[in-house]
Amino acid sequence: MDCVNDKFVSVSDILSGKCDGKKVKLRGWVHRARHSSAMAFVVMRDASGILQCAAKKESVDETSFAQACQVYVESSAMLEGIVKKDERAPGGWEVSVEKFEIISLGKPFPIAKDQSVEFLLDTRHLWLRSQKLSKIFKLRNYMLISLREFFEKRNFFELPPPIITKSACEGGSTLFQMDYFGQPAYLTQSGQMYAEVYMTALEKVFVLAPSFRAEPSRTVRHLAEYWHLEPEMAFYNQKMNMQLQEEMMIHLCQDMAKNHPQLLQDVGRDPADLLKIKGPFQRIPYKKAIEMCQSLDLKIEYGQDLGADEEFALTKDLDTPIFIHNHLKAFKAFYMREDPNEPETVLSNDLLAPQGHGEIIGGSERIWHADELLARMNEQRLPIADYQWYVDLREYGSVPHSGFGLGIERLVKWTLNLDHIRDAIPFPRVINRVYP
Repeated sequence: MDCVNDKFVSVSDILSGKCDGKKVKLRGWVHRARHSSAMAFVVMRDASGILQCAAKKESVDETSFAQACQVYVESSAMLEGIVKKDERAPGGWEVSVEKFEIISLGKPFPIAKDQSVEFLLDTRHLWLRSQKLSKIFKLRNYMLISLREFFEKRNFFELPPPIITKSACEGGSTLFQMDYFGQPAYLTQSGQMYAEVYMTALEKVFVLAPSFRAEPSRTVRHLAEYWHLEPEMAFYNQKMNMQLQEEMMIHLCQDMAKNHPQLLQDVGRDPADLLKIKGPFQRIPYKKAIEMCQSLDLKIEYGQDLGADEEFALTKDLDTPIFIHNHLKAFKAFYMREDPNEPETVLSNDLLAPQGHGEIIGGSERIWHADELLARMNEQRLPIADYQWYVDLREYGSVPHSGFGLGIERLVKWTLNLDHIRDAIPFPRVINRVYP
């Protein structure tokens, strides 16, 4: 058999019942294997699922049976046989093998049961083949498709931001610096400011790209490299901004629960939990959030930003996300517009996911007058020359506008109810890991 052609069926075709009684060709990797002197059972996997295949010694040629008996887990192979219903088999279907051929035998697979977390991270390039991680990343893919569909229906344009920049977006202390042909440059913390450029041309836009934060954090929800979805909308105020975020989250959760319930169950998330995500989300001013935290005996004072402990306490018993809004100007980013009706606060919002998962979105109205922006930048002692292009946006046809940033891995962690954010991205980059 030639494995490089289009005459092979997928496992999902067989599991759907389309091939009952038919002779098929199948190719993929060995998920499990066992044999006796008379029978070899090889569970095959491809991108669509796993399927049991049974080779009887009396029903196949000598070479096929020998090869079916010698494969390792993760050897690649192809086979030909008859599909039949078998309730004892995984998925309820089995292939009675007539021909079996190894594509690549490989070495004995180094990952077995009960391996340490560190070992699995060291062998991440192999562990990504596991059923749980494969299903997580299928779901992550479907989530990104759903988000793009949401914005496409609302006439947003997607554009790419630069990854190398001269400008800090969220403060210089978390920048990864690099030598850019003899001058300092940085890996971007956010594509937001470039999305604001695109907004002045196309009104409603979003960017989806990696962001980098040099935060020495060892928590279950921090990464040094993560993916960032950042929409910017012309003529949007704070209320409209939060409404869009709410609609986006409802759309995503309902879509995933209705269209991928089995995959969600396979990774341990009850689809019913996501079906509960309906609006309106509670909107809590920062000042009230501090009072709520203090009533729970948390040691936080007015003037401090909410941290992981406070976010956990506020959300651990909730089924639906909540907004915290109007944070103090003193600890928020320089580009956030001050609330004219509540001085010293900004027109900001953080969206906190329920069940203790915490912040997944941060957004705000942006300062759109040049003099106000320059005053804020001088307060924070930012180098105006590095941001002149950003100031220019306010001097040539500026408009009121708003936007937000969604951390994709934090979204995946909450939506799938994962214990740690490292399983929301194929190759996690954290403070102590940059391999593989």
